[in-house]
Amino acid sequence: MEKLNPREINTTALAFLGDAVYEIYARKYVMDSGQQNADRLHKAAIKYVCAAGQAKAVKSLMADFLSEEVGLIKRARNRKTASKARSADAVTYKLATAFEALMGFLYLDGQSQRLEEVVLEALKRIEE
Repeated sequence: MEKLNPREINTTALAFLGDAVYEIYARKYVMDSGQQNADRLHKAAIKYVCAAGQAKAVKSLMADFLSEEVGLIKRARNRKTASKARSADAVTYKLATAFEALMGFLYLDGQSQRLEEVVLEALKRIEE
């Protein structure tokens, strides 16, 4: 598989991948509770993967991000997009998309340790 350079990929494409990467971490996080009923697991995961949860995480972590990460988040947040949020206001949706873009960037850049640090802290902040 060809190695992609995440610095050359637009933020919308990074968010596309980051959404899936983050979802796996969030699902594993709720499964760690010991729950095994798929319907209950799905309901438990919603607060972590919804736009409001992701926006809360990115806002509360902003001071903890590295300068390159902040730049990417701002670029993704400010990118014009034709897609509209179904269940969130425009600002919340853009922040959530920026968070997902960061997840995609860290994943593609091979920064697995940093990715896990950010994800675990985000999940904790959403839970608060």
